[in-house]
Amino acid sequence: MEQYIDNSHGVFEGKRALVVGGTGGIGKAVAMDLAKRGASLIIHGGTSQERLDSTLKAIRENGGTAGGFLFQIKCVQDALEILEAAPEPDILVCAWGPFRRGSLETLDPEFWQTMIDGNLVIPGVLVSAVLPAMLKKNWGRILLFGGTNTDTVKGYTTSAAYSTAKTGLGVIAKSVAKSVAKSADVYDGGITCNVICPGLTDTEYLDEAALQYNRVKSPGGRALTPAAISRVCMEVLENSALNGAVIPVDSGICI
Repeated sequence: MEQYIDNSHGVFEGKRALVVGGTGGIGKAVAMDLAKRGASLIIHGGTSQERLDSTLKAIRENGGTAGGFLFQIKCVQDALEILEAAPEPDILVCAWGPFRRGSLETLDPEFWQTMIDGNLVIPGVLVSAVLPAMLKKNWGRILLFGGTNTDTVKGYTTSAAYSTAKTGLGVIAKSVAKSVAKSADVYDGGITCNVICPGLTDTEYLDEAALQYNRVKSPGGRALTPAAISRVCMEVLENSALNGAVIPVDSGICI
């Protein structure tokens, strides 16, 4: 069993964190770790009251502070609705994004629009909306999630639309880094925006076929866990010098 020592309690004391897609999988693991570090959590979930309640209970039982709400994201404008429920967060984590496969020659306009809006435009809208308050405070952390192997420009046979959108998140992160460079003092915290590109990760959302796929395709036959991804996320969020980075956390997977 993995052994690691957590000496990071209180790192984000007094900071408010919004985790979009934070009731399960990697989003939940990140929310839990942020709470351990002293952040006050607002957790967005989609449709499951049970998952939201379970996440809030787990955070509170560990001494954390958390509230949350359910809201189905259906269009770009919904991004701003989320921020009405959790205005001006100090930390924004966007762990939500729809995934669909399809061969490039079969993709219709609706398919493209859904993938691009959900995985690129909505995160972009959220970033633009939270930046002004972060600039005023000269402090902020933004963490976005790409897809497996979307840390650089590549070709894809069954996920072209999804991966196109996820690859574009790197442009957003690098643009934030350049935009805040002149005004941010990294020694005082500053503002950072980075992208994590997880490898195949076992979560409660996957059926047995998907779990088997993860085992077959992952290095060593072992998929990643949300906890393992989250540990890297905490290191990225805590490091004020790391900005505009697109970071694969995938054990060197090649698919």
